[in-house]
Amino acid sequence: MTQAVTRPLEWSPPRQAISRVPYLPGLDGMRALAVVAVMLYHANPSWLPGGFLGVEVFFVISGYLITLLLIGEHERTGRVSLGQFWLRRARRLLPALFTLLIGLTIYAVFFRRDVLGQLRGDVLAGLTYVSNWYQIWVGQGYTQRGDFAPLRHLWSLAVEEQFYLVWPLVMVGLMRLGRRRLPELSRWLVLAAIVVTLALAVLYHPGRIGSCQVTPGAYWEVGGRCVSKTDALYLGTFTRFGGLLLGSAFAMVWRPVAIMRGPMRTKGHVLDLVAILGLAGLAALCWYLHLVTPGGADPWLFRGGFLLTGLATLAVIAAVTHARSWAGPAIGNPLFLWIGTRSYGMYLYHWPIYQVIRRVAGNGLTVPQFAVAMVATAIVTETSYRFIETPIRTGRIRRWWRRLQAKRDPNPRRMIATVGAGVVAVSMFAAANLATAELKPNEIAESIRQGEQVGKDPLATVIVTPDTAEPPPVNATTPIAPTPASIVTPSTDPGANGGPRPVETRPPRSDPSTTTTTEKPRPVARVLAIGDSVMLGARDELEARGITVSAEQNRQMIEMVPVVQQLQADEQFGRVVVVHLGTNGPFSGETLDAFMNALSGVRRVVVLTLHVPPTADAAQWVPGNNRQLFDLPNRYDNVELLYWDGLATACDCLYDDGIHLNQAGQDYYTQLVADLLDL
Repeated sequence: MTQAVTRPLEWSPPRQAISRVPYLPGLDGMRALAVVAVMLYHANPSWLPGGFLGVEVFFVISGYLITLLLIGEHERTGRVSLGQFWLRRARRLLPALFTLLIGLTIYAVFFRRDVLGQLRGDVLAGLTYVSNWYQIWVGQGYTQRGDFAPLRHLWSLAVEEQFYLVWPLVMVGLMRLGRRRLPELSRWLVLAAIVVTLALAVLYHPGRIGSCQVTPGAYWEVGGRCVSKTDALYLGTFTRFGGLLLGSAFAMVWRPVAIMRGPMRTKGHVLDLVAILGLAGLAALCWYLHLVTPGGADPWLFRGGFLLTGLATLAVIAAVTHARSWAGPAIGNPLFLWIGTRSYGMYLYHWPIYQVIRRVAGNGLTVPQFAVAMVATAIVTETSYRFIETPIRTGRIRRWWRRLQAKRDPNPRRMIATVGAGVVAVSMFAAANLATAELKPNEIAESIRQGEQVGKDPLATVIVTPDTAEPPPVNATTPIAPTPASIVTPSTDPGANGGPRPVETRPPRSDPSTTTTTEKPRPVARVLAIGDSVMLGARDELEARGITVSAEQNRQMIEMVPVVQQLQADEQFGRVVVVHLGTNGPFSGETLDAFMNALSGVRRVVVLTLHVPPTADAAQWVPGNNRQLFDLPNRYDNVELLYWDGLATACDCLYDDGIHLNQAGQDYYTQLVADLLDL
């Protein structure tokens, strides 16, 4: 067993170790709050947009406790046993992880065989604790929201495990310099955390994130592969070490036993106020920060949000670890204590259970689904905690087996051996299926890929992507229901129903510095359709009806404004334009007017309203977009609406995400457009 020993003269064990680590229920209470925030965010991001920051809270607590334990062990024995440290970590983490991976593989073999090929890489990455780097490499692109991705949450466990492998070695080196110098050395860890924060602020991409071809600035090219900057910075080990370093630095200056021997021993109530401020700060950060919006990565998150989360967490840690504060008992109450002691299992099991319920990663849970998921998570977590994790961690399972072997009656041993053999056989069968499964893209990705293969986008020479996008709406409510008719043709009077006449002034030309005009676009066909990935799925069927389609995944209306303005200036429009935009982000009234004014010379403009399920992320802005689209026939006499938001549910037309078209939906969608245009 590997041991690291410091110089003997540096060790002088005190009569009462001041670096010992007493049980701190308040830290388990903090874990409870963190895991609940994460579970709410994973269930439906609109419920708590910044709930993912609970992971950062975990990082800070982990850095604090692990460093405190290493210092305490060195104080007791004069050395740090690396082998024992890593063995304890393995006993704590591996049993539940192996249970999850085996159980999930068996489930996939019998109930979701179509995902086995994709699951294989996730399982191997999870086993080796490199899930974060694997996810960075394969990318979490637009269509992966349609994946069944039950192991995507393991990235954070990979970051922590990589820290556990490296940090004890660093601490051994630091303690060779003398344990009394640790408070002085802690400032360098704080400085390193600040450097990480500055690196995030400099490296992140502030604009909209489309595909690698559309927004190349949002990616790094590594080995011929496009790697998302947002994925790399959010999931990367080194860019997420900030919280772990802050927690480690704090452990060097704030040891629960030691502080009760100094002037801070009487400051418990002052620290209670600090805890209130810290909790309020964490709540505000979780409510106001986002990971990614339609306009791109949240600048407040990548420009200090993680650091502020870490500092607020330290404020709470300072209070709950003080023996005379009220914060410790309050946050370490029995309910929080129960959740906190099982937080690892809850984090591990909740996400796969969510995925089983919603089937694809991009769907949010409804409140009833969330309630079912929480009951299932609690049952699975408690079973794992009582019968797998705790017995292995404490050695009880070994003692129980020895007692069983000492009994003369062989029947219990035979029964256990039979059950064990069955589990092993099923596990090996599942592993064999996993190893040999064909790697297939999800149905949505395959549908979009087929649409992209139909031919070159007819507007490729003028399409540009601005580096900004519409800000998300503050309060998007459900739109007013449209008229009973599915297809509405407006009055020929442009001022009908009291609506303003269309703006007659010629819109400004797009900025030549942002518009590519290296070659004049080819003449547009009589019927041009402009859309996003919903339309892209039906491209083959639409073009078979004589409709020229320009559609792209993740497209937003704002990026098409200069395109349609250029087409208007070059007189490249035909007689009919079909528009289906707004699913991927909000648009302002100014953007919509600029887009529609460019179509003022088109004889017929057919606009499809938008459909997303109420649990989708896009439900935050689609209702607001639809309200603006509903008003178009009153404002533009050449506009007709096709109410796709009502018609989409008329048949079994959509994939599991409730947005994109399956084959029946592609035919139905095409027929609706063709019937309206008499094609």
